[in-house]
Amino acid sequence: MAHRAAPLHSRSSRTRTESQPPAGAVVRQQKVYVLDTNVLIHDPNALLNFEEHAVAIPMTVLEELDKLKSGKSHSAADCRAAIRQIDRIIGHASPEQVDAGVPIPRAHDSTQGCLSVLMPRPVAELAHPLPEHLNDNRIINDVAILKQRDPLRRYVLVTKDINMRLKARACGIEAEDYHTDQLVSDVRQLSQGYFEIEGSLWEQVSQVDSWREGPDTHHRLPRAELSAALAGRDLYLNQFVLDEQGFIGRVMAVEDDSVVLWHLPAEQLMSQQAWGLTPINIYQAMALHLLLDPAVHLVTLTGAAGSGKTILALAAAIEMIIEHRSYNKIIATRSTPPLAEEQGFLPGTEEEKMDPWLGAINDNIEALHLHDENPNGSIQYVKERANIQFKSLNYIRGRSFQKALILIDESQNLTPHQMKAIITRAGEGSKVVCLGNLAQIDTPYLTPTSSGLTYMIERFKGFAHGGSVHLNGVPRSALAEYAESHL
Repeated sequence: MAHRAAPLHSRSSRTRTESQPPAGAVVRQQKVYVLDTNVLIHDPNALLNFEEHAVAIPMTVLEELDKLKSGKSHSAADCRAAIRQIDRIIGHASPEQVDAGVPIPRAHDSTQGCLSVLMPRPVAELAHPLPEHLNDNRIINDVAILKQRDPLRRYVLVTKDINMRLKARACGIEAEDYHTDQLVSDVRQLSQGYFEIEGSLWEQVSQVDSWREGPDTHHRLPRAELSAALAGRDLYLNQFVLDEQGFIGRVMAVEDDSVVLWHLPAEQLMSQQAWGLTPINIYQAMALHLLLDPAVHLVTLTGAAGSGKTILALAAAIEMIIEHRSYNKIIATRSTPPLAEEQGFLPGTEEEKMDPWLGAINDNIEALHLHDENPNGSIQYVKERANIQFKSLNYIRGRSFQKALILIDESQNLTPHQMKAIITRAGEGSKVVCLGNLAQIDTPYLTPTSSGLTYMIERFKGFAHGGSVHLNGVPRSALAEYAESHL
């Protein structure tokens, strides 16, 4: 049955005392979620995620969305998507219906919850209103007036702005972050892509069925015993299992009662090469193994600054294009700071516009050819032969890249909605490599738990053609390693 909510703010001249419940009555407060602008930019479909509860969009929020909707930036596109979603629900509803709350349509012709537009209120009704020179203050004042007029309702302000939440609470208003797309409460719960076992793995399993497929050795182990050795943690495809005796296995199948591991000798992993680059530690070796595997279509590399994420991905990409011809081009892109989202104002070609933000790609191409006789000639040769193209994320929407290797640098600064918009650009025969450091988020309103990088790692851990590795150590230099751990 459709959820029907009473009007959020009646247009009648009902006095405040008339809205009070009878003495001694037991009242169950209806919850009304008031959404801030940053929530709708973070997730344009946010208003659909509050189930049976009422949702209110302040008029001030609609005005902010209108101001931010122009341009080709991700934020502008998200604003337009949010506006279309609001229009789809409200449609041709009358002012009275919008005031009362328009039912939000769900699947199978059912409705749950309702959507209303919160009109501005005269601040004279408040004893201590906030100054109205800020939009945040206007929204808080409007919610405070509603709460004062209708104590039968429980108004909750939802915003990703921590300072706005603090101000709201100081005014006696409930406020919370938007948690719907946060799949983990602590990034320490996030999969690292490998499990390290104390002692010997073989001493902790009772039976092993081993066989060879060409030069490769596979082992089938009892799932319950392996799970016990991993302290009950779940295993997924393309994760790695390491023990202190030097065994390394990659998970190739997870069955009801058994797990199949592909035995990867440490010497074999450490001797891998990609465009002349060899791994420095076993974590880089596991990452390079996934990067060079054409059956793995999505690879995520996380780790501290200097752990080798970018240079590993770039070396593997050049190797697979020039030597193996597995792909036709490299699409290099990254999240740009908010002030630089409108790349069109910068002079030059798209590559020249992106050059300030993709300096890490150029730096690593130079590092790969540092000892060549003619480094400049080698760099130009690689850029041309590997067909390296620098693209702005703002212009990727709507495109489809076929047989391309897409490198997304600084992906910790993307929202889950933006991450989805980019990964879905991968066409037939393409591979996506996401690089990021959750300790270096510099996008407003994003945290390690709400980052699109965290969301993607958690969502794709069950994907048969995906894998992730967290790189430990900082092999860039002794100075960088010391700074990472002591500053």
